[in-house]
Amino acid sequence: MRAAPSPDEIRTRNLAALLRHVHRDGAVSRAALAERMGLNRSTILALTTDLAAAGLVSEELPGQTGRAGRPSLVVRPQAERVYVVALDVGADRLAAARVGLGGSVLERTATARPGGAFDPDDVIAALAAMAREMIAAAAPDARCVGVGVAFCGMVREADGVVRYGPNLGWVDVAFGAELTRELALGLRVAVGNNANLGALAERERGVGEGLANLIYLHGDVGIGGGIIVNGELLGGEGGYGGEVGHMIVNPGGRPCACGSRGCLEAEAGELGLIAAAGRTDPAGQAAVDAIVESAARGDAVARDALHQVGEWLGYGVANLVNIFNPSMVVFGGVLREIYLASAAQVRSRVAVNGLQAVRERVRLRTSALAGDATLIGAAELAFTDVLTDPLQTLSRKQAARA
Repeated sequence: MRAAPSPDEIRTRNLAALLRHVHRDGAVSRAALAERMGLNRSTILALTTDLAAAGLVSEELPGQTGRAGRPSLVVRPQAERVYVVALDVGADRLAAARVGLGGSVLERTATARPGGAFDPDDVIAALAAMAREMIAAAAPDARCVGVGVAFCGMVREADGVVRYGPNLGWVDVAFGAELTRELALGLRVAVGNNANLGALAERERGVGEGLANLIYLHGDVGIGGGIIVNGELLGGEGGYGGEVGHMIVNPGGRPCACGSRGCLEAEAGELGLIAAAGRTDPAGQAAVDAIVESAARGDAVARDALHQVGEWLGYGVANLVNIFNPSMVVFGGVLREIYLASAAQVRSRVAVNGLQAVRERVRLRTSALAGDATLIGAAELAFTDVLTDPLQTLSRKQAARA
């Protein structure tokens, strides 16, 4: 039989649960926390006192409530004092943000990169410089409690090894360990797949908030998918599930960076759209925006290209809807603009090829977090330790700095 949890274990769980409520929802009254957690008010008082002493939350009187009696104090996350650094490695850009406890983006920066292979050492050096810039912008008494990276490829999250990044030319790169060493912050750098993290961000803070069954499709040069089933991120045997960009939608179609042909990302991603429009623009958001704008002004070639890409995207979405029966499919990255400009084709294809029982309730939506989705997902990954064991995480951080 499993031993009953000790008082210290119960306290740690309750501290973590309370901090997660405040991190997710922002200002929450003590009374609401007591009701949500099923604890009495004296226990909530003890927990909030501990978290406030650690500098993780603050307490203040609420505004006018209109109710008689003594108002319950409101507990707020200390967003400016406790933060993480979130990094994003896309096929054509690097981005960084400082994200406060509670999910607020305090600072952000991004730099475009040319397409093709990236040297891992160059990327690590550039990300480290961006992270240091974020840390330097924080107040002197603020604490960085984690670093998270969203990466556009297959990642082994346990140790941050990039198993395969087809659009960057990376195979089995010890990315997390090398960036941890380069930053030397006394913090492990956590690395996850960008689409998986985008899915978690949209479920926690975006258009899919609270949904148990959600698919997030992230587009840049490639297309990745984050799939949440019954509230859990679908990982697969090795943690590499969700590589929907390499689903074949057009056998014998355009060559893909993975070595196959007719993959969803080859037909419906940036490169597929640019080729269909007969352009030679370098891949990136600007190229997609230019084609969408041309189509809106009546350019027949641009309009036909978006219709064609919308058809292939619709085939992919119909397949995913049939297999996973999600309540929502969210389009992020450049797929946000592609979907908005080709929604009729995507919806038509889902209506024709999706099974009625699964398509009738699915909602197709664009990302509410837009360009921040993967960064916010990386931040949530970076907050994992402090949201699991708040006081112990801070004590380890302080010991590392001593």
